[in-house]
Amino acid sequence: MEKEIIVASNNEGKIREIQDILNEYKVISMKDLGIDIEIEENGETFEENAFIKARAIAKVTGKLCIADDSGLCMEAFNGFPGIKTARFLGENATQAERNQYIMEKVQGLPKEKRKCKFVCTIAAVIPEQEEKVFRGELEGYITTEIKIDGGFGMDPIFELENGKTLAEIGTKEKDKISHRYKALIQLKEYLEKIM
Repeated sequence: MEKEIIVASNNEGKIREIQDILNEYKVISMKDLGIDIEIEENGETFEENAFIKARAIAKVTGKLCIADDSGLCMEAFNGFPGIKTARFLGENATQAERNQYIMEKVQGLPKEKRKCKFVCTIAAVIPEQEEKVFRGELEGYITTEIKIDGGFGMDPIFELENGKTLAEIGTKEKDKISHRYKALIQLKEYLEKIM
């Protein structure tokens, strides 16, 4: 029997990354199930938002559901944009606009002041049984110029210690080091015990 995981998301980049890392499971999105509900992410932390999403979809399906909440935290700006990473410029802003805004914010700052981290929390909810949360972080810097536009989200502006952005290193390399990878590996160990 195929092992299935329902993900409370329709973000194709996120779904692909989860499927690549949890490759022995069939990853099913909300779209695959025909679930079209707006979930209000009104938590104060990444963990709270991940649980809000996972609980909502677990309730609808009655099955194990996972949800990811992730974002960028800049050290020099008290963790901004943090849990508002996808929405800090409003619902209609494009990813390119968000990336541009963040790069402009760090223009003229020395590298150590451009320090940041990606945070990923993954909540796993088994209806009326168990809830767990897993967290991964990846440290880096905001770049001052986009060298290559690739990956998804903020990959083109997130620079690693080696001077390359996540967009430059490519998907396979990214999947071995990313914040999402670190959280998913913990989730994988948990799933192996319960499935």
